[in-house]
Formats: sequence, structure tokens, C-alpha cells
Amino acid sequence: MKKILLIFAVLLCLMVIINIKGEDYYVVPKDSIRFRIIPNSNNLEDIYMKEKVKEEINSYISDITNVETIDESRTKIKENIPLITNQIQTLFDKNNYDKTFNINYGYNYFPEKIYKGVKYEEGNYESMVIEIGNKSGDNYWCVLFPPLCLIDAEESDEVEYKFFISELIKKYITKE
Repeated sequence: MKKILLIFAVLLCLMVIINIKGEDYYVVPKDSIRFRIIPNSNNLEDIYMKEKVKEEINSYISDITNVETIDESRTKIKENIPLITNQIQTLFDKNNYDKTFNINYGYNYFPEKIYKGVKYEEGNYESMVIEIGNKSGDNYWCVLFPPLCLIDAEESDEVEYKFFISELIKKYITKE
């Protein structure tokens, strides 16, 4: 009986160690359309305006993501760019925000990101990018197709379960 328990404990430890080293991520499909809003800078006014742009165009983004196919998404993006442009200009005018902006729909470079178990690989991707002013601030990003823009809202009640032994091993193995 002791041998069985010992073998079980060793196998359990090996499984935990393998799980620590092997990260499994959901990889966004190659046939996807990404989205970014890049603010002028990271100062408070510019970050505030980035958030306001995101809020103001949310209905257009919802319209784009509420489709079945990538071709429908492309059509919705092209239809909504003039509306989004007008909405952003009105927002900037109302807030006396004197920065220029550009909306680019095409292939744009994206660095690799890993966020909440989703791996966004580096590369040039079909995307809609809103660049504001000097475009040197931290950006807001998501995926328009397949729709992953609502990932934060959907995961707000998420519970993360951790295995006690796994956490102990992580704590002591990663200490160097």
C-alpha cells in the first residue's frame, strides 16, 4: 500500500511540474481581425481620451463583432469607419482635445501579447487601428473577429482555482 501511495505521489508531482513548465494558451486564429487604439501618450488627459474613444465607439464595435463570418466583419468595418471617424471628431471637439487621429484598416504590426490565457502572436495582421497624436501611449487592444473584445466584461466573475502543492512547488522552484 505504501508503494502505491509513493508512486501516486511521484506521479502527481511530475504532473504538477510538467503543468508549471508547459503553458497552454488559446491562440487567436490566423483568420482574425484585430483592433487597437493607441493614445498620444500616457499622460492622464491622453489616457482619458483613449478610454472615451473606446466608450464612444463601443456601439460600432458591437455592430462589427456581432457577425457570423470574417467577410461580414470586413464589410461592417468598412461601413463603420466614416461613422467612427465622425464620432471621434465630435468627441475631440466637445472636449477641446486638439490632437489629430488616423483610422487605418489594413495590415498592421502587432507585438506578441499573452493576456488571460490568450496568446496574440507577433506579426502583421488584418486590423483596424486608431492612432491618436504621437501614438506613443499604452494601447487598448482586442480582436474584432472572432469577437474577443468583450473578454474583460465576460470574465469579471471568474474564479481561479489553484492547486496547493502546485503553488508551493512554483514558489520554491522559481526562487533563485
